[in-house]
Amino acid sequence: MNLEKAIEVLDQMRLPNGAYIASPSKDYSYVWIRDVFYSTLPFLYTPSERFEKAYHAIFDLFKRYEWKIDIHTKNKPKFLYEYIHSRYSMDLEELNVEWGHAQNDAIGAFLWGVGEGVRHGQKVIRDKDDLRIIQKLVKYLECLEYWQTEDNGMWEENMEVHASSVGACVAGLNAVKMLVEVNPKLISKGEETLRLLLPRESVTKDTDLALLSLIFPYRIIDRPTALMIIENVVNDLERSNGCIRYQHDQYYNEGSEAEWCFGFPWLGLCFMELGMFHKVQEYRLKTERIISENWEIPELYIGGTNVPNGNTPLAWAVSLSYLFLKQIRNKDLIKNTSSYAANEE
Repeated sequence: MNLEKAIEVLDQMRLPNGAYIASPSKDYSYVWIRDVFYSTLPFLYTPSERFEKAYHAIFDLFKRYEWKIDIHTKNKPKFLYEYIHSRYSMDLEELNVEWGHAQNDAIGAFLWGVGEGVRHGQKVIRDKDDLRIIQKLVKYLECLEYWQTEDNGMWEENMEVHASSVGACVAGLNAVKMLVEVNPKLISKGEETLRLLLPRESVTKDTDLALLSLIFPYRIIDRPTALMIIENVVNDLERSNGCIRYQHDQYYNEGSEAEWCFGFPWLGLCFMELGMFHKVQEYRLKTERIISENWEIPELYIGGTNVPNGNTPLAWAVSLSYLFLKQIRNKDLIKNTSSYAANEE
């Protein structure tokens, strides 16, 4: 399998400003902060222009709307449009349409990417202005009281407290606490919410594909909790073409829930983190099965069918599949990448 073809596909979704659209489809030719985060994960571990320029683009976006961040470092948003928007035009401008913009996980993801980028030698921070934005994003999460405030979550849907959103913020705040001032209580409050909520995603969802983010890439939960989450995802959400996001999901539901392709490589990356290499090989085969020769991996297969939806390729799916298979090929990286492997049972 030609792994480098995946980079060609990702580059087709890379904009001149450095950001990535989610997909070249009509519905997804936009820039989501979260999708940029996941699309650039393969480039995190060694200095990369693709990684750096993507983060510079998001920094510049935040500077454009710094006036909004300033307001909501002091006053909680009351309406969804007041939140830092989750989705933008290709020119990185807000879109004047209703949307579920209360997505705290996207801000946490960006902060984590910045902190980890610096740790891996990426030149993501250009000057004191970028540091100023990081500090204001920390204040924004504090003002929101992210640890107890409902948001739209990773899937941009119903407002409730999502463990995946809280976890992303905890991970992000931890990642930047050496760069800017972060009150330790901001982190401990989020950790307490996770202790009370996990392994559930929320009051309404026992499990959710978004919970995998707490294992990979964030690595912020202990091994027993990680094992519970991954077991729940495999038992309740795994299907033939990937994973459903959660039970009774209505998105592209034609008699059953849609099956998201990036579920397989995401599970594989989580098993890699856990040091469970026999499972890594199982999910390698499952991942390879969903990859076409041209690497145009769809977002999902419509529920109850073997038909992909129009959001093909999905940058996030291509990215996680490439990253997973690339790490398998790099045996030395596999030996050293896991934060859980020392405790393998």
